[in-house]
Amino acid sequence: DAARVLNLTDYLDRRPGQLSGGQRQRVAIGRAIVREPAAFLFDEPLSNLDAALRVGMRLEISELHKRLATTMIYVTHDQVEAMTMADKIVVLQAGVIEQVGSPLELYQRPRNTFVAGFIGSPKMNLIEGPEAAKHDAKTIGIRPEHIEISETAGAWKGTVGVSEHLGSDTFFHVQTEASPEPLTVRATGEMALKYGQPIYLTPRPEHLHRFDSKGLRLE
Repeated sequence: DAARVLNLTDYLDRRPGQLSGGQRQRVAIGRAIVREPAAFLFDEPLSNLDAALRVGMRLEISELHKRLATTMIYVTHDQVEAMTMADKIVVLQAGVIEQVGSPLELYQRPRNTFVAGFIGSPKMNLIEGPEAAKHDAKTIGIRPEHIEISETAGAWKGTVGVSEHLGSDTFFHVQTEASPEPLTVRATGEMALKYGQPIYLTPRPEHLHRFDSKGLRLE
């Protein structure tokens, strides 16, 4: 039955060396399934697979979780795996729990700057200095998709640096007066800005995150 659940019935007569990386991962999961455990523990099971196999196995493990309705504890350094697979995430730093919550909770209301910079791809822009002080904070954070781009006016004047075109989206890395580090801005794939082009950025105030001198969230 485990072989059927994992789509391995056609490979039961094969030796381990004849199986692909993804198939070997499914065999390992199958060995756990037949024990009918109360919970599964996965310790970075996809770390040795290439990108295409990781996506496929990520979907397979998520589907298996739904079908078996069994608790799964999944350890990973890959925040994309955590965000796409988890019902609840525990973010750890040096063995200390930084935050516990659903993927959306952690994304929308990070408890501190560590979680803010870890959850999300690309990560949240974190800005210190005068711009943060304007909001009575040590650090302010704004996600790439919550920054408006204009060629005529805005809160921060900047210069377009490297652009990453992904088809449906484009990520612009913009050097601004607000921060010594370039800010990452998410735009539609159709937006075309040239390297070195002057532009203006404006953060959406309702999506601005504030943090104190200890890095903790301010409400």
